[in-house]
Amino acid sequence: MGSDIGGEHERTVLARSPRSRAADAGPGTRRTLWRGGRIQSPEGGSAMLTEGERILWVGDDPRDVTADQVVDLGGAWVTPAFVDAHVHATSTGLALSGLDLTGCQSRAEALDRLTAHAAAQPDGTLLGGGWDESLWPDRRPLTAADLDRAAPGRPVYLARTDHHSGAVSTPLLAALPEVRGDAGFDESGLLRQAAHERLRAMAHGSLSAAQRLEAQRRTRARAAELGVGCLHELAGPVVSSEDDLAGMLELGRTEPGPDVIGYWGELGGAATARRHGCAGAAGDLFVDGSIGSHTAALCAPYADRPGDTGALYIDVEAAAEHIVACAGAGLQAGFHVIGDAAVRTAVEAFEAASQRVGLDVIRAGRHRIEHVEMIDAGLIAHMAHLGVWASVQPAFDACWGGVHGMYGERVGAERAAAMNPFASLAEAGVGLAFGSDSPVTPIDPWAGVLAAVRHHTPAHRMSAAAALTAHTVNGWRAGRVDDCGELTEGMIATFAVWDQAGPMADLVDGKPDDGSVAVPACVRTVVRGATVYERA
Repeated sequence: MGSDIGGEHERTVLARSPRSRAADAGPGTRRTLWRGGRIQSPEGGSAMLTEGERILWVGDDPRDVTADQVVDLGGAWVTPAFVDAHVHATSTGLALSGLDLTGCQSRAEALDRLTAHAAAQPDGTLLGGGWDESLWPDRRPLTAADLDRAAPGRPVYLARTDHHSGAVSTPLLAALPEVRGDAGFDESGLLRQAAHERLRAMAHGSLSAAQRLEAQRRTRARAAELGVGCLHELAGPVVSSEDDLAGMLELGRTEPGPDVIGYWGELGGAATARRHGCAGAAGDLFVDGSIGSHTAALCAPYADRPGDTGALYIDVEAAAEHIVACAGAGLQAGFHVIGDAAVRTAVEAFEAASQRVGLDVIRAGRHRIEHVEMIDAGLIAHMAHLGVWASVQPAFDACWGGVHGMYGERVGAERAAAMNPFASLAEAGVGLAFGSDSPVTPIDPWAGVLAAVRHHTPAHRMSAAAALTAHTVNGWRAGRVDDCGELTEGMIATFAVWDQAGPMADLVDGKPDDGSVAVPACVRTVVRGATVYERA
């Protein structure tokens, strides 16, 4: 299902001249000639002609085409813009401007940042996240006592880096005493599962509409700076709210910036997804949790917590019913799955749904599974048979993969080495779309490409070209958009201009795997023919 950039358009495009294609365009729309670059296109070439939001022609630099504007690319590399297929915009925006504990090397460092943030924000609930105790010498997570000392008397919520557990202060716990009866509650103030979801919802409910809007704008602006032309917003009642989703979708429609494809992750939420114009009732509809928080559902116990196999939140029957409802509504279905028990549950649910509505209906739906971190060859083949897409995050392997990383600590070396088998998924015909799950890992598409190319397990590595495809055209296809993601005639003109001339292989082939590769910097991002970012 994954496609290379280019493909079937090449034969028809090469058959026509730039002048004849320009003549076909309608009147009254601004025409731009982009010349003097290196265009990543099936046709190759050094120039591209656009009118309005569409590409009219790509090829060698023409001298006889009339245009309202000519942009000299100065030898730059032009690629389809990146797509981040898994983002939480409000939380990302808050992390960009607020209390981000990512990379803290000790509890003391994290708490010092909290104290400084509390001083700078004297009123209201303190929100933050990104802490990762697996980086700390004692491996001990944050607790309410820690937060109370760092920010006395303040309601505080600090999400763990995976956002599947979090530490809350005593004043915040006191504001919702009924949480003590929820699954995952712990007197320490480190909460998981239902208890964490309830406290997180209350903490984020303290944000005003203006604060949410500003955070979303900040996320879209940051994405545009990085050459991202589309964001998949993964909303739902557990991770955000309908108001939050509606605000992000409205920004995508009315303000310059990356396009927004919305998802609403709620079991039985097809009507809500349709009401908001979402692509699906999919995304962060949790079948399980995360490995870092010991809530991913495993077939065998965690290596560092014998007897614990995590949490399975949805069974096959309920998931299959949801898929059938989405198929009937013309929507994508999809789930968050990480552990091998959760992956099996989701794949079996799609199989059960196919028995009810027909395999062709399921295949046509481009349904999707998020993360898919622990999957064996048999389930990969079954996913490919069902036509289910995998929305994956290569940065997860870069951050926590390998036998000596956090995954190895949690599940043991053998299982950790088998995780995130990107190459096997692609080779089996499973469509792969790359994303960040920001703010779990930051929006950083080149880092995602490099992470896939330099996977901790060599057998799981992808080529640079395949990784670029997964982060560009496949992001559109995973969102069921077929007229964007390739720089060829008739496609939407959404692209990025880089300060290097490529090709992609030059960035990694023969270069040391030590983090020293200098990836391209974005010079300009164009969405639907309009520049939404230009480097000063």
